[in-house]
Amino acid sequence: MPRTAVDSSEVFEALAAGESDHDIKYRTMSWQRCAVLLFGDQVCLAIMAQAWTLKVLGWVPGLLVQFFSGILFWITSYTMWQYIMKHPQIRDICDMGHLLFGGNPLAYYGTMIGLVLYNVMLCGFHVLTGAQVLNTVTEHSLCSVQFGIIVTVIAIVLSAPRTLSHLSLISIASAICMALAILLFMVFVGKEANPAEYPTLGPVKTYAWPQEGTTWIECLNAVLNVAFLWFAQILFPTFIAEMRQPRDFPKALAAFSIASFVLFLVPAIVGFYYLGQYTEAPAFGSLQEHYKKVAYGPVIVPTIIIGVIYANVSVKFIYRVIMRDSRHQHSHTFIGWGMWIILMTIFWFVAFVFAEVIPSMGDFGTILGASFDSQFGLVFWAVAYWHLFRGRLWDGLVRTILTVLHLVGFVGGLFLFGPGLYASVKAIIADYANPTRPAFSCTNLSI
Repeated sequence: MPRTAVDSSEVFEALAAGESDHDIKYRTMSWQRCAVLLFGDQVCLAIMAQAWTLKVLGWVPGLLVQFFSGILFWITSYTMWQYIMKHPQIRDICDMGHLLFGGNPLAYYGTMIGLVLYNVMLCGFHVLTGAQVLNTVTEHSLCSVQFGIIVTVIAIVLSAPRTLSHLSLISIASAICMALAILLFMVFVGKEANPAEYPTLGPVKTYAWPQEGTTWIECLNAVLNVAFLWFAQILFPTFIAEMRQPRDFPKALAAFSIASFVLFLVPAIVGFYYLGQYTEAPAFGSLQEHYKKVAYGPVIVPTIIIGVIYANVSVKFIYRVIMRDSRHQHSHTFIGWGMWIILMTIFWFVAFVFAEVIPSMGDFGTILGASFDSQFGLVFWAVAYWHLFRGRLWDGLVRTILTVLHLVGFVGGLFLFGPGLYASVKAIIADYANPTRPAFSCTNLSI
C-alpha cells in the first residue's frame, strides 16, 4: 500500500469520528457498497451502444480502443485514489480541481460548473432514455412528454436519500436489471433469424476495418462513445469521500474493472457478430419487435437509478455551498430537508428540459464525452499523476511506462476536447438538418 494511504488513514478516521454525533452520517460506506455503487453508476445503457462502435470502426480498431480505454480507466482511477489519500480534505471533483491547478479559485468554480452541467445533462439523457423505453414497451401509449414527466417524478422521489451508502442499496437493483437486459439481448440476437431491417443492407457482414465511405467524424464519435462509457470518473472522489475506509477503494475498483471488461466487451462482440452493418445504438433497436420490447423493458430501472446517483452528488455539492457549515447539513431539520427537496426538484426539472430540447441520445453521449469525460476522465488524472511523482517520472521501467500512459491520456483528453467536441457539434447540426424531434413534442421515441 502506498505510504500516502497509510499516512492518511488516521486523518480519514478522524473525519469519520467527527460525524459521530450527527443525525446524517456520510462517511459510512464499506468498500463492498462502493463496488456496488460503481456497478450501479456505470453498468448502463451505454454498454449497448458499443456494438455500434464496432460497426463504425471495425473489429481491429474498435476492440483496441475498448481494451486501451479499460486499461487507462483502471490506471487513472488508481492515480486519482492515490492523490485523494494524500489530500483527505477532498470531498468532490471540485475540491480535486482546486488542488490540481494550484489552489486557483477559477479552477474551483470552473470545475463546479463542469460538475453541475455534466450531471444535469446526463440526468437529462436518462430522462430521455426512460421516455424512450416506456414508448417502446407500451407502443407509444402516452405522449412522450408525459413519459418524460413520469420518469422525472419517479427520479425525484428516489433521490430523497442524502447519503450514497443508502443509494448503494438500490444500485443493486440497477445492476441486476441492466445485466438481465444484456443477457436477454444476447439470447435474442442469437435466436432471431435476421435483424429488424434485414435485408435492406444485404446479407449481415462484419469487417476488420472501417468501411469505405466512413468519415473521420463518424470514427471520432465512435471513440467518444467509448469514452462516455469508460471515463465517467467525475463522481469517484465523492464516492471515496463517503467511504468508511477510503484505503479500501482499490478493492472496489478492481472488482468493478475486471467485471467491466466482460460486461462492456461481450455484448458488443456478440451484437456486432450477429447484426453486422445493421447494428444500431442502442443495439436493442436492431432486434425484431417482440424481442426488442422484452429485452429493453428492464432498462428502465438502471436508467432512473443511475440518474439518481448523479443527481445526489450534484445537489449535495450545491446544498453544501448554500448551507455551508450549518447544522442543517447533518441534522434532520425542516429547513435542511426542505432545501434538499427543493434543490433536487429544480435539478430534475432542468434535466427534463435538456431531455426535451436535445434531439437524440447519441448527441448526448458524444457531447458529454467530448466536453467533460475528456477532462474529468483523462486530463485531471494526468495532472494528479504529475503532482504525485514530480521529479520521479522516469525512475525505472514501471514508472516510465505509467508516465507514458498518463501522458497519452493527457494528450488524448485534449484531443477529444478539441476535435472531439467539433465532431460532436457537427453530429448535432446534422441531426437538426434532417427531420428531427421538435422540443417538447409527443413524437414517438420508440427504437
